[in-house]
Amino acid sequence: MKAVMIIFNQANTERVEYMLDKLNIRGFSWFSNVKGRGSETGEPRMGSHTWPEMNEAVIAIVNEDQVNILLEKVRKLDEINLEVGVRAFVWDVLKSV
Repeated sequence: MKAVMIIFNQANTERVEYMLDKLNIRGFSWFSNVKGRGSETGEPRMGSHTWPEMNEAVIAIVNEDQVNILLEKVRKLDEINLEVGVRAFVWDVLKSV
């Protein structure tokens, strides 16, 4: 199993929800009002007067065969508007209870 964390501008909330539904990814945890900044070109999302936008994040534990499909959907979402931004990160789930 793999953990996939997707971090995205709040503007993409409905698109990410739709993506998870279409891929039948039912189990996930959602984090609202996530502050941060992209490592290369991303503008800060701090919820402040200067940087008013915010991010959201979702983490899902998926089967290994779903990872590449999910990452491809995230890549396509990012290409829709590069300035808004969306990133996904994957790591192994070694154990769970």
